[in-house]
Amino acid sequence: MAEQSAAPTGVHLHRKSRLLELTWEDGSRYQLPCEYLRVYSPSAEVKGHGPGQEVLQTGKLNVAITDIKPVGHYALQLVFDDGHDTGLYGWDYLRQLCREQEQRWDDYLRRLHEAGASRDPQVQVVKFQP
Repeated sequence: MAEQSAAPTGVHLHRKSRLLELTWEDGSRYQLPCEYLRVYSPSAEVKGHGPGQEVLQTGKLNVAITDIKPVGHYALQLVFDDGHDTGLYGWDYLRQLCREQEQRWDDYLRRLHEAGASRDPQVQVVKFQP
């Protein structure tokens, strides 16, 4: 259990590629896109206040992280260029996002498709039913 709540040993923001690189004590290294981190923000604005209240985030394709603020010894606050800054990314949650990146991303793309929504803020998806 202690390993799961341990802080990453390295946090590096690659601004040009919009990737947050996290390195962990066990040597594992992950690169998480800013868009992925934004759409899976642990904030109430995204997660809601209970099961079934999640809000699908759309149009976040080009979102970037502008600042990273440590919160005590347990989390990071990520500040995004779309003004979102209310999610606290605890070490356990960041580790989950790393380990479950492929499944979570596939789920996000599926939900976008089902909603007829887009990752691109410039694209409006319209479903036509004859």
